[in-house]
Amino acid sequence: MKIAGSRILLTGATGGIGRALAPELARRGARLALAGRDTNRLARLAGEISNAAAPAVSLPSDLARPGSHAELVRCAHESLGGIDVLINNAGRSRFSAFAGEDEAALRDLIEVNVTAPLLLARAALPHLLQRGTGCIVNIGSVFGAIGFPYHAAYSATKFALRGFSEALRRELADSGVKVLYIAPRATATAMNGPAARALMADTGTAVDAPEKVAVAIADALAGDRQEVTLGGPERIFVRLNALLPGIVDASLVKQGRIAAHHLLESKAAK
Repeated sequence: MKIAGSRILLTGATGGIGRALAPELARRGARLALAGRDTNRLARLAGEISNAAAPAVSLPSDLARPGSHAELVRCAHESLGGIDVLINNAGRSRFSAFAGEDEAALRDLIEVNVTAPLLLARAALPHLLQRGTGCIVNIGSVFGAIGFPYHAAYSATKFALRGFSEALRRELADSGVKVLYIAPRATATAMNGPAARALMADTGTAVDAPEKVAVAIADALAGDRQEVTLGGPERIFVRLNALLPGIVDASLVKQGRIAAHHLLESKAAK
């Protein structure tokens, strides 16, 4: 679809991928409603990327709060005069042993990574369906196609988001509204704590800059793609896991042992 002139609601706008995606979309002429929890950072970002042709507005919002989703879509619609694209980018990450997970943390993870994208899409769809055009973009992860040890809860939420995207795409096939699912590989963001960074370094994991991911997302949106996994080796690994998961098990069980070591080191250092 054409990005120039499109009215886009972007969640998670001030962190990692979102912070890089906002200026990339603005550079391509999009009109943006930026959502996030940090009011000051949102306002600064909106000021940085706004111009006469493509103004940006900041909409502080906590997606873990009940009722915030419909309210955010309504505010974005009023601020931009409509919504052409919803980008569900906000998310949480968890790197931990599942047996010791805190219930409140699990509920928060599911609320932000799964419930929020579904409720935002539900709120935005009537506007998109009325015009018979537009796109819902869900930012997932390669962990949404491969279950990684010590990321069980996070992987579960991304599997859910990928399944939702696939099902909704098929449901809306005759409507003119598109659904795009993007699966970044490891990305250099603040969500990666010391243990996660040590694991990636120890295993030689390729890590993308947020700016590179932002360009890939914008290109996929402009190219009317349906599902994109970033990284050549990761795409092969995803296919191999789907066809022959037993082969992938050995590699990831080994990586799980390394992950456990780094988690113990991180816990001991606290």
